[in-house]
Amino acid sequence: MKVFDRLRNASKLTKVRWLMVYCADLLLLVPLFGYYDLYLRWREFGVPLWLVLIGAVLLLIFNVLSTRPFRIAVRGGKRPAAILAITGVIAVLLAAAGQVFALPTWLALLALFVRVRTAIAVCAVSIVLFNVYASLAGNFTVPLLIFVQTVFTTISVGALLANLKLWRLTMEAYEGEEAMAKLAVSEERLRFARDLNDLLGRSLTDVAVRTEQAERRLRGDPEAAAAEMFEVRDLSRRSLREVRTVVQNYRAMDLDEVLSSVRAVLEAADVRCTVRADTGSLPAETRTLLATVVREGATNVLKHSRAERCTITIENGVLEMSNDGVSGPVGEHAPIGLAGLAQRVRAAGGTLEAEPVAGGRYLLRAAVPA
Repeated sequence: MKVFDRLRNASKLTKVRWLMVYCADLLLLVPLFGYYDLYLRWREFGVPLWLVLIGAVLLLIFNVLSTRPFRIAVRGGKRPAAILAITGVIAVLLAAAGQVFALPTWLALLALFVRVRTAIAVCAVSIVLFNVYASLAGNFTVPLLIFVQTVFTTISVGALLANLKLWRLTMEAYEGEEAMAKLAVSEERLRFARDLNDLLGRSLTDVAVRTEQAERRLRGDPEAAAAEMFEVRDLSRRSLREVRTVVQNYRAMDLDEVLSSVRAVLEAADVRCTVRADTGSLPAETRTLLATVVREGATNVLKHSRAERCTITIENGVLEMSNDGVSGPVGEHAPIGLAGLAQRVRAAGGTLEAEPVAGGRYLLRAAVPA
């Protein structure tokens, strides 16, 4: 069950990484042909069994170690020199015995940690040297070996490099999305700071100037000083109203944007989300309140359930948000969560209910005067 939970709760980026790694493992299965070749050598050509077993053990060590370098490359780790050295020695020993299958895989592993030009040069040199050795040994069909080795080397090196490149592009896209989100937040903060500076900077400057004037006039003309202080009071009240207006505009949320964002977030978490919302006739206060409820409901879906489906409907000021994946009893609502929202909804003349319903589903229902 823990394995299934891990698969289910993993992020999309993690799942893509797993896909890349396991696809690379499939590419590394080429040396498995060597076991059949060893079997044929024992049965058909009379190679001693002890020698075949040594070759099988070396091939097994090679297979196990060859799964590590790609995982290290995906995580951006340093070149695993020890693993590459051991697998390289094994590949050369097997190649000396006529085993052509391990050498292309080792070249692919090496190509992950060197420049492309270097990888191409090493591949070409290995093909030439191996076939020179085969021609001198005289027991091999050289043209066939050249063809087989070239094909396996090209497929192994090209596919593994392409897989690594695809993963890096995926990471760049993911990091780009994160950077854009952070940039949007930073721009919004700067805009808020700029608006407050433009608003409060002028108002506070006026307050400071008028207060200084009232201080100078206090001894010589108390009535004029009092008039100045009345102006300061009115200016302060006006500034307070302006600040409240700005803050209220920032606190107002667009319901349609929240619905779109919640749907994207849920689907990114592998929760199929269906939205049917009629929001055009709702007043601004109702839209903001329902947007807050939707956002809180989506947070609870992600944190407190194992949902696979979520449905959001809004009609005539009534929001219903249901999801599956609820297991076990439901505890009390947190004061800063749904309980706090229920108070806000009641203050606006509406109702909010959240409870399990038939079919293993959980229903969040908010009715606000439309």
